[in-house]
This record gives sequence, C-alpha cells and structure tokens, in this order.
Amino acid sequence: MKTIAAFLFGMSLCAFSQETDSTIVFESPNKDITTPVKAELHDAWGIDILLSNNGFGLAGFYRREFSRDLFGTITLGIAESKDDNEVEYIDYWGQSYVFGKINRFLLVPLHLGIQYRLFADDITDSFRPYVNAGLGPSLILASPYIDLNTGEQIEYFRSLGKGRAHYTVGGFIGAGAYFGSDLGTLSGVNIRYYFVPVTGGIPSMFELPDREGDPLKVRRKKEFGGFFITINIGTAF
Repeated sequence: MKTIAAFLFGMSLCAFSQETDSTIVFESPNKDITTPVKAELHDAWGIDILLSNNGFGLAGFYRREFSRDLFGTITLGIAESKDDNEVEYIDYWGQSYVFGKINRFLLVPLHLGIQYRLFADDITDSFRPYVNAGLGPSLILASPYIDLNTGEQIEYFRSLGKGRAHYTVGGFIGAGAYFGSDLGTLSGVNIRYYFVPVTGGIPSMFELPDREGDPLKVRRKKEFGGFFITINIGTAF
C-alpha cells in the first residue's frame, strides 16, 4: 500500500511540473528595441552635369521640400557659351582655331526656382516626373580669343585674366524625372531651356563686309541661353 501511495505521489509531481513548464513564455531581454522606421528626408543637395551644343558645364544645387509635390531650389552653375556661327578647325600641328572669333564666353547663372512633381498619385515613387522653372542674375565673362594687335590666339587661362564681366537677368524652364528611391541617393535627368538676354549684345565674331574694301563688321551675341540636358546626382538628407 505504501508503495502504491508513493508511486501515485511521484506521478502527480511529474504532471504538475509538466503543466508548469508548458506555460513558460520566453520574452526578449531588450523590450525597448523597436523595428526601425525610415525618417522622411526633406532636403537634398548635389551637382548637375550640363550638356549642350555650346559645350560642357557644371552646377551645384540645393533642394527644399515644401510639400509632397512642391519643392524650392537654388542652383549655381558655370557653362561655356559661343556664337552660333563658330566653326572650329584643326591645323596640321593639332591646334584648334576659329576664324574671326573675338571673345570666349563663360556663363555663370544663379537661379532661385520651383519644382512641381507630376502624377504623384498615379505613378510609383521609383519614377517621379516633374516640371521646373527658375529665375535669377547671371554673369557672363567675355575673355579675348585673339590679340587684336598681333592676331595671335591667346591661351585659354591667360585670356580669363583679361576677361570682362557683364551682368544680366535670366532664367529657365524645364521638365525631367528622378529615378529610384529619394531616401538617400538622388539621381535624374532634366531638359531645360535657358534664356539669358544681353541688351546690345557682346562682340563675338568678325564678319566679312558687304563690299570689298569696307572694314570688317562685328557680330554681337545677344542671347546666351539654349537647350541643356542636365544630369542630376545628389543626396537627400
């Protein structure tokens, strides 16, 4: 009888211990750790690579988000500009020259702009088309291409030191798109038309006279804008 009672008592202890173990709940020792959530990034900055018939240019930009669709921008750039009638030749020794060219031009625009996103509710965030426009002051540096006394071409960097600054107001309109996520890297393409008028123009090239024996005529460049393909590379923060 004692043996049976001891056996039943032992079985009850095992059953109790199993029931207790089955209710054990394992919890993380770090209860304060939560799943990270990406923060919204409202600002971006970077560079623009400018490509046009006039040559190559670079710009730096800053972009500020006002709403999901509306942004403000500040852009400072530098780009080449030239007369539409220029024709470049290469001589026997590999030197380039342009007949009749008077001045080289560097365009330095500073623009305050707006950017408006299109179709935000209809297109995935990995493709974000937009339209943009800007307005602001522009500096045009006209540096001599040739020495008018000797007719010799002036070396590029030496001519910059002899340059003369001209100031005007210009702007641009454009359309483009950003690709991929804007949480971190910002990349896209923008097609712009710049308008940079100069009242009275700046001497750019000599032209042949209408009649033989007359002095050479001076062609003056009055518009320094045009179409640009802009490649945007930046970082959101």
